Amino acid sequence: MAYFLGVDTGGTYTDAVIVDEAATRVIGSAKSLTTRGDLALGVGRAVDAALAQAGVSPSQVSLVSLSTTLATNALVEGQGGRVALVFIGFSDADLDRGGLVEALKGDPVIRLAGGHTHAGTEAAPLDLAALEAQVAGLADQVMGFAVAASFATRNPAHEVAVRDVIRRVTGRPVTCSHELSANLNGPKRALTAVLNARLIGMIDRLVAACERHLAAVGIDAPLMVVRGDGALISAAMVRERPIETILSGPAASIVGARWLTGEKDALVSDIGGTTTDVALLRDGLPEIDPQGARVGGFRTMVEAVAMRTTGLGGDSEAHLVTEGLDGGLRLGPRRLVPVSLLAVEHGAMVHAALDRWLSSEAVGEFDGRFAIPMGGNAGGLGPRDMAVLGRLAQPMPVQQVLTSRLEVAALERLVARGLVMVSGVTPSDASHVLGRLAAWDGAAAEKAVRLLARRRNGRGERFAPDAPTLAQAIVDQLTRQTVDCLLEAAFAEERAFEGESPEALARHPLMAAGLSQHRGIVEVSARLGVPVIGLGASAPSYYGAVGERLGCRMVLPDHAGVANAIGAVVGQVSQRVSGLVTSPAEGRFVAHLADGLQAFADRDAALAALEAALVAEATVRAQQAGAEEVQVRVTRDLREAEVEGRAMFIEATVTATASGRPRVAHS
Repeated sequence: MAYFLGVDTGGTYTDAVIVDEAATRVIGSAKSLTTRGDLALGVGRAVDAALAQAGVSPSQVSLVSLSTTLATNALVEGQGGRVALVFIGFSDADLDRGGLVEALKGDPVIRLAGGHTHAGTEAAPLDLAALEAQVAGLADQVMGFAVAASFATRNPAHEVAVRDVIRRVTGRPVTCSHELSANLNGPKRALTAVLNARLIGMIDRLVAACERHLAAVGIDAPLMVVRGDGALISAAMVRERPIETILSGPAASIVGARWLTGEKDALVSDIGGTTTDVALLRDGLPEIDPQGARVGGFRTMVEAVAMRTTGLGGDSEAHLVTEGLDGGLRLGPRRLVPVSLLAVEHGAMVHAALDRWLSSEAVGEFDGRFAIPMGGNAGGLGPRDMAVLGRLAQPMPVQQVLTSRLEVAALERLVARGLVMVSGVTPSDASHVLGRLAAWDGAAAEKAVRLLARRRNGRGERFAPDAPTLAQAIVDQLTRQTVDCLLEAAFAEERAFEGESPEALARHPLMAAGLSQHRGIVEVSARLGVPVIGLGASAPSYYGAVGERLGCRMVLPDHAGVANAIGAVVGQVSQRVSGLVTSPAEGRFVAHLADGLQAFADRDAALAALEAALVAEATVRAQQAGAEEVQVRVTRDLREAEVEGRAMFIEATVTATASGRPRVAHS
């Protein structure tokens, strides 16, 4: 019998699952810490453990599928290689639109005359000789190129010509904007192309790491990757279009939730180490964000699931709020390394520091905090930042890293660059104290939480009398913030409240009173009207209380902790292409085809020609993406205006969507 292998590489864990070929049940699953230095190590440990638990030999695996949050994390953290943008037929003002300058971060821009008009005719000739001289000088300075031309979605000829020159002269990867989106808005397409080019190296390393381990253990099967809309794409194709993997992990979790539960209408809430991702399942399918995926502050043109992401997870920083007399708690949005996890590999150092801090009644500003070097490119750092980084040869207490107050800001800059991580108390530590988790060093967690409880509020009193009391308060705060997150997502999808702020509605006193079933002169009742599917390894620990507060059915399926990996392997391959028919003059209809414009005297003939071309292209793309038994669905969006009682054709958009199950190595 053959089996499918699903892998999900997240910021904290890499998960692997084995599913039977009929995709009806999970045979085995495993988790391993993600190894950022060498991704193949974390992938390999998870895969090997899942195979062993399932009792499946590598030769029996017929399909491998991968989902990841690494692309999303890289854009959020401002990471990625240096690229050059070839900007054709645009003005200087266009560079300032849509966050393009911010996304470029000083990377080179080559401005060229050229591009096309909205009708697809050439606006100005393209100077390929000038281009060749400029890209030759950049070949050794960048890892790839992004190409965007004016109205390239109406006629991509100039982008294609530039791409061919760059590949011939430099051999570097080239991303053309028209390949990523069929929509107008050139600067936004250029932004998407720049981000795609920046991610190529990183996603290539992940795919290569996965392929290396599969080959080493003897798995000979196609490798697929999950896109941000939940569909699958071949590893070869994703190497050229890595931008499509943003929100890949959350999209896979939604597919996994549907498969695990059979629920058709529900909120899916996936709690990880860093974030909580919430999306709506409606009639068994997730909603697609019509404006394109937003990530790292940038609005791209990548189709992805409509997802609300909050910086709240099991590894969120636990802040003690000291304003006011009583103070309070707040979690996130920054991710810390839990003290209990740091102690697994550095137990002697962690326990020695915690014991030393606990021996004093006074609590220092940085007590309970550790700094961890992460490696990476340290270019562009100032002398003070370099001095702090130079002391961090290995994890150590924060107070040993700093020699003055001036270096606190330097440490924060290193954290922002991803060169250093901070370890401190998180909900994961609180769960160890309460006995809900036992995966890491529970004794270190108890000491760290007890130390945090000794801090003083505005009244001069300790925040909590002991570690269990503060640990419960941290878990209760996670419940409150999760409830707010789910209500925000619900109100955002509730058409009756369109135009209102979901954040304000979720936190309104009447909403809080309704959830508490307030009974007085005014009686108020409220509850969530759809079930919540809780995903993530820590969901069973936290989400029971969330369901009680929201008055809804909480679905906590088996294998909820590896739902992303399940979703990675049970999805469909899908490719969508669109094209236009315009009417520049009465009785003249122009089909905008990939190989140029074609004019017709009849509207239906133009539509038929375009439809045939799109069906053929979508089918080929789906097959290249790894699909077999491809089925194609075609939709037409006709725009007409009534003039003197007669319908006048303006333009039409035709879309062909080709779908199919991925090919497998053997059956």
